[in-house]
Amino acid sequence: MASLMRQSCLSALRTPLATRNVAGISQVVAFHASTRKLILPPEPQTIQGTMNDPAPIPTPHPSHGSYHWTFERLVCVGLIPLTVAPFAAGTLNPVMDAVLCSLLVLHSHVGFQASIIDYFPTRRVPKTASFMNWLLRGFTLTTAVGLYEFETNDVGVTEAIKRIWKA
Repeated sequence: MASLMRQSCLSALRTPLATRNVAGISQVVAFHASTRKLILPPEPQTIQGTMNDPAPIPTPHPSHGSYHWTFERLVCVGLIPLTVAPFAAGTLNPVMDAVLCSLLVLHSHVGFQASIIDYFPTRRVPKTASFMNWLLRGFTLTTAVGLYEFETNDVGVTEAIKRIWKA
């Protein structure tokens, strides 16, 4: 009974990916590796040097590595008191709002930049990576200008959140 049920359920899924096993029951391939569905182009199939050559060491740069990681962590940790303080203390300080908005924009930019670096590597898709980085810069600038306008010409971020919370 179970094999008949399995056979009838799987026969309903007959797709180009379906195959038959030894017993003649149709099965669907779960993970199909096809060149038609490549998201990124294949990497170049060349080897630089010989197998006895050491791996090249990149030149150190102060904005990468531990400095970059430390900067990201300082921005993240700085957001915690700036997010809690306006609501706990009950003060509306425009300087605190400006610093909060600046760190939020910076934190978002760094996070999206890390995603672009991970998902669009420059060595594989250089034009797409460049386009995505410029798109990120444009959105970051637009967000920063929008928050500046909201802070100077309207009630500000913390007051807006308070009003929404009490509504």
